[in-house]
Amino acid sequence: MDFSGVFPALTTPFDKDGTVSLGDLKHNIQLYNKTDLVGYVALGSTGESVLLSHAEMEGVLLTVKEFAAPEKKLIAGCGTEGTAETIARTKRAAEIGYHAALIKTPYYYKPFYKVEAQIAHYRAVADASPIPVLLYSVPQFTGVALEASDVATLSEHPNIIGIKDSSGNVQRVAEMIATTPPAFQILVGAAATVFPSLCIGVRGAILALACALPEKCAALHQLYRTGKLDLARELQTVIVRASKTIVSEMGIAGVKFVMDQRGYRGGLPRLPLLPLEEWHKKRITGLLATIEPAAVGACAT
Repeated sequence: MDFSGVFPALTTPFDKDGTVSLGDLKHNIQLYNKTDLVGYVALGSTGESVLLSHAEMEGVLLTVKEFAAPEKKLIAGCGTEGTAETIARTKRAAEIGYHAALIKTPYYYKPFYKVEAQIAHYRAVADASPIPVLLYSVPQFTGVALEASDVATLSEHPNIIGIKDSSGNVQRVAEMIATTPPAFQILVGAAATVFPSLCIGVRGAILALACALPEKCAALHQLYRTGKLDLARELQTVIVRASKTIVSEMGIAGVKFVMDQRGYRGGLPRLPLLPLEEWHKKRITGLLATIEPAAVGACAT
């Protein structure tokens, strides 16, 4: 399974009463099917997965699988604090039809999660998982980073086929590339680093920004792949500005607001995440006017 290309880290829409809106998720997937996104990541960080119940997560996985176009590759966020529950979730994702499981680092007992603990966790999950495993290092949320040496060790497992590194540390990514086998697939999760990361050998990216600006994120990878490096570099500067404001500063609420402006159904985040204030919205609207002249309603159906 080749995961080259750009995946959105799908958001989870909520109704006004705070329940998960699977109808809005269906709407979004059907619009994304018309783009050059290579697949979808369900129940990642941007999907507010840690704020969902088990039943809600099940609904999201089933809906994404049902409405994704047949050619789209599907990755399920299955990582939890416990190894046994993580294994159970990977098995369920496999039953539904997902192609790979994205497993974030356990983090709650940080003082006791030495390298040996992380490696034991990932090996146990990979041993039991019916589908390939992608490591997931997202230190800005977990406070735990997988270093290149850890990734090199884990890459020896036949069922651990790659990693999503969201650290934004290009040097760390370069070290991973240098110390893992050529078949090991490295994807980045920081939109601001996609172009330089592609230049050093990553396969693609899983991006929150791709939920809001899927065309631009997918185009960056396509321009690089076809050797149009000057255009890719120019587009990366646009993506850096967008990612800084929408994702880094405004977070999931910012991503969802831009989705609403573009015909997708973003809606509000779930408490304890807070919605944007009016001045936030005005700032994002001004940004969109400079990078996406036809943003409002461009994807409306």
